[in-house]
Amino acid sequence: MLTESSLRRVTAAAHRFCDDSTCEVVYFAEDGQRYSKADLRVAVWQKEPAGARTMCYCFGENEADMRGEIEACGKSDAVARVREHIQAGRCACEVRNPRGVCCLGDVSAAVKRVTAAMAPPLELSEKDVGTR
Repeated sequence: MLTESSLRRVTAAAHRFCDDSTCEVVYFAEDGQRYSKADLRVAVWQKEPAGARTMCYCFGENEADMRGEIEACGKSDAVARVREHIQAGRCACEVRNPRGVCCLGDVSAAVKRVTAAMAPPLELSEKDVGTR
């Protein structure tokens, strides 16, 4: 995930991933090494504003496409598509995903977030509001 110049700074220390959206650091090591968003070749969805973030780095599933699919079909099949690729042995999340783990949970959560954000607000009746 690191740029060529950032790779030159990598040490043998254990590195960890930071998913805090308010923090510029993406990876940090026990020896104090830090790698920010600018040190990576790809955008890290956890560090980007909601809207068009890519959740699946192997197959390109992203929020904008999920939203378009929901608008056109009433639902998104992103989870089913990713699951199908996983079952066929086509994913490489440990290499392509900046977090280094399977993205299926992230894709599922994104579909739920996008779907919920697109749901029309519930209208309350006078009874629900408690007015007479």
